[in-house]
Amino acid sequence: MTHYRTLPALIGALALAACGGQPEGRDTSDFDRDYQGVLHEALLDAEPGAVIEIPAGRFVFERGLSLSGVSGVTIRGAGMDETILSFAGQRQGAEGLLVSNSDNFTIENLAVEDTAGDAVKITGSDGVTIRGVRVEWTRGPSSENGAYGLYPVLSRNVLIEDSVAIGASDAGIYVGQSETIIVRNNRAEDNVAGIEIENSNNADVYGNVAVNNTGGILVFNMPNLPRPGAGTRVFDNDVHDNNLANFGHAGTPVANVPAGTGILINANDDVEIFNNRLRNNRTAHVIISSGHSSGFSDLGVSEDFDPYPERIHVHSNSYEGGGNNPDSIELQALRVMKFGPTGRMPPVMWDGFVNPARLVDGALPDDLRICVTDADVINVDGPNGYANPQVGREAFDCAHEPRPAVVLDR
Repeated sequence: MTHYRTLPALIGALALAACGGQPEGRDTSDFDRDYQGVLHEALLDAEPGAVIEIPAGRFVFERGLSLSGVSGVTIRGAGMDETILSFAGQRQGAEGLLVSNSDNFTIENLAVEDTAGDAVKITGSDGVTIRGVRVEWTRGPSSENGAYGLYPVLSRNVLIEDSVAIGASDAGIYVGQSETIIVRNNRAEDNVAGIEIENSNNADVYGNVAVNNTGGILVFNMPNLPRPGAGTRVFDNDVHDNNLANFGHAGTPVANVPAGTGILINANDDVEIFNNRLRNNRTAHVIISSGHSSGFSDLGVSEDFDPYPERIHVHSNSYEGGGNNPDSIELQALRVMKFGPTGRMPPVMWDGFVNPARLVDGALPDDLRICVTDADVINVDGPNGYANPQVGREAFDCAHEPRPAVVLDR
C-alpha cells in the first residue's frame, strides 16, 4: 500500500478504534459511583419529549449509556465543567453514550470523559443538537484513547456548537454519511484530526478553533461507503499550530496522517474555503488531494468511486508561517529543492491529479476547476511521480459562485 507520509496528501480514518485501559489522567476517587444506575434507568424509561436533567457533580460509569427509538429527548447537565460523566473504569459498551434512531435529540452542558471507545455517538437520527458538550481523554494524546469524540453518523439536520473535543485517537468532532450540517464555535485540540466532515452533503463549518491536532479540519470522501459527499463551506475558523505527532492506531490510515496540516480536502467536490486564519501549520495550510495520492487503489475501490476533487474554491484566507518543516523526508527534500534550506512551502498544496475523462482541450471545464486566489499553490505533480513540481497562481486564477448557507430543517 502507498504510504501516506510519502505523499503530499493525507486522509483520515474510517476504522473505529475502541481501546481499553485505565486512563492515567483525572483522579476519579472522589467521583459519585452510585448515580450511574439512576441515569441508566432514566434513559431506559424515557418517553418522547423527555428532558433528563443531570445535576452538577462528578459521576463514574462502568457501562455505556444508550437511548434508542425515542424522539424529542433532551439530556442536559449543569455545564461542561460542572457535570462530568467519567468512563475511566468502563467495562461494558463501545461508547460512552450511544443514541440511535432518535429524532430531535439534544445533549447539552456536560462533559464525557475517558470512554473506552467513542465518547458520544448518534446514528440514524433526524434533528441532532450537540451543544456545550466537552469530550476528553484526560491522559492526553494516546493511541489508547477512543477513536471519535462527538460522532453523528447517518443522520440529518445536525448542529454541533459551543463544544470542546480533546484527545481523540481519530477525530475530535466527526460527522459522517450525513446531510444538512452545521459545526460552529467549537474547539478541537490534541486530536489526530480536529474536525472531520466525511461522505456528507451540505455542511457549514465555521467559527471553530482547531489547534494542536495532527490535522486541523478535514473534508473528504472515503471509498466503499454507501454514499459520497459534496458541498461544504469551511470559513471563519482559526486553524493553527496543528503539528501534533500522530498517535493514531498503528496499521490504520489515520496513523499515517502527517503532522502539520491545517485544512485538507480529499476526493471531495464543491468545497469553499474562505475567511479562515491559518497559522504555523508546518506541512501545509491547505492540501487538496485525490484518492490516487491516498492509496485508495489498494483498498479494492468500487468503480463508481470518484477520487478527484473538483469545483474547489479557496479564497480570502490569511496565512502566517507554516510550511517550514513538512512531516516527511520527501516533502522536506522538495522544500529545500524549490525554496532553499530556510524556505517554506506555499500555503496551498495540490497533488496534481485530474480526471482525464473530463478534460476539454487538455483542461478541466471552468465549473470543475480548482480555484485559489489568495496564495501561491505548489502542484507536486503526483501523476508523474512528483518529478516536476511547479509553483504558481495563474493556473488557479478563477472563481466559483459562493455556496449558499446551510439552513437546518427544524
